[in-house]
Amino acid sequence: MTAADAVVWTAILLGGVATFAIRGSFVFLYGRLDLPALAEAALGYVPAAVLAALVVPAVLTVDGTPVVETGLGPVAAGRALLASDRVLAGALAAVVAYYTEDVLPTIVVGMAALLALGAV
Repeated sequence: MTAADAVVWTAILLGGVATFAIRGSFVFLYGRLDLPALAEAALGYVPAAVLAALVVPAVLTVDGTPVVETGLGPVAAGRALLASDRVLAGALAAVVAYYTEDVLPTIVVGMAALLALGAV
């Protein structure tokens, strides 16, 4: 192993330890701090917000390009999105999420719909 390799591995290990410490601090401190009721309530929305932040940009694409960057007008962009397999699968997943209020069935139905629509 060369000196450059040692520097790279040291940076990777230090980065991993720092990431673990940052994430672990929230778990460690959460049980020891008294958070206001409003903050407790807000933390309940974090999983849904994270899932939406991951899913929505992937759904609102036309041929792999975000719809806002396609140069299409509003009507043409709307038509392109309505014809997209991702939007249809996302809409079906949203209906499942509304009725079940559970993440796992939402993901399973959305992925199954996406695979089924892509096969057609």
